Amino acid sequence: MELAHFCSTSRVVIVAGKGGVGKTTVAATLAVAAARSGLRVLIVEVEGKSGLSTAFNRPALGYEEQELAPGIRGRTLTPDAALRDWLAGNGLKRISKRLVQSGALDVIATAVPGMKDILVLGKVKSLEQSGTADLIIVDAPAAGHALTFLTSAHGLLDAVAVGPVRKQAADVVEMLSDPQRCQVILVTLPEETPVNEAVDTAFAIEDRVGVRLGPMIVNGCYPDLDLPDGSATAAAAQADAEMIDVFVSDREAHDLAAAAAFRAERTAIQVVQADRLAERLPLPQIRLPFIFTSELGFSEIETLADSFVTGLDPL
Repeated sequence: MELAHFCSTSRVVIVAGKGGVGKTTVAATLAVAAARSGLRVLIVEVEGKSGLSTAFNRPALGYEEQELAPGIRGRTLTPDAALRDWLAGNGLKRISKRLVQSGALDVIATAVPGMKDILVLGKVKSLEQSGTADLIIVDAPAAGHALTFLTSAHGLLDAVAVGPVRKQAADVVEMLSDPQRCQVILVTLPEETPVNEAVDTAFAIEDRVGVRLGPMIVNGCYPDLDLPDGSATAAAAQADAEMIDVFVSDREAHDLAAAAAFRAERTAIQVVQADRLAERLPLPQIRLPFIFTSELGFSEIETLADSFVTGLDPL
């Protein structure tokens, strides 16, 4: 599959996954890859703590859009700000600010579960319809909240019979259910618990939301070192050191051998878990490499974008 074709399949891509699997990193990676194909990209944070700005070496995002990189803009969506926009769009601009400051939103959210999610998703829908960007990437909440985030509109349709709230919920459901407008990309790590949760989340999204699932992103995969048999020994480490004229003590040689054995074992476990995911979840997979650095900046995101494009080729 070509990059341009993938990026044009849906106008909204919601990136979701268990906390700590790197969904924000993947959202940034998708944005960079899409911008390379000439698309205008908007990344949306919905929790305000995702660290997208760090990935682009930019200040923290606010409600107003700001440029993150050529062709890429970002912003944060909060229920309060989305409510102000919604009220203003319905002829209630004068009282919108007072209602938000008075805590009315919290009262409404308590009385109508899922209202905050509807406000945010409704704003995403408005952005999608306005044509402000060719591709909108939503950095969704962690997996537990992500399911509620995506199912809230269906719940409100059952709970509210008439009125603007029902209209908003119906519009959101329409967007989520249209594969040309929206798809969900799940992110996981090649480890047992994240894989199990990704499978459960995928089936729940398909059954309860009806949204199309894109390729599964398996993040943090160790590259295969292709070490020869018997290389994970102290003697092999010392022999390699002698070849390049470097002194390695017996203790260092044993430590190097242990590290090589650990790396080989972890790589094998990751392969088993990624293959198990493929068996349980019949979705295409794109495996992104583990980046061996303490912090991920824009150069690392570009490296991941390269790997993402490479992973698209066989799909």
